[in-house]
Amino acid sequence: MTKHQSPEPKFAICINTDDPDLLTPRMIYEVLPDKTAAKSNYIRIIDNEGEDYLYPADYFIVADFSHVVEEALSRISLPIAQQTPVGSDNLG
Repeated sequence: MTKHQSPEPKFAICINTDDPDLLTPRMIYEVLPDKTAAKSNYIRIIDNEGEDYLYPADYFIVADFSHVVEEALSRISLPIAQQTPVGSDNLG
């Protein structure tokens, strides 16, 4: 029998920040796998500007959401400021 490895974390909740323009406490952020960063106690996050950047791992709590929740969060992973409003293609 083979061992089942847990997948890399996909989302984390911000609990601390030194720049509120880039990270918002209590907000859920997408995590990108980065083993090198993890060795230095950092985590790669898609921040409020939609950019991936390394932040101290202690700024976050890694969330273990169900598959259904992760799929829903993945569909809305862009910050609100970067999303296209529904029906904006009808503006004339």
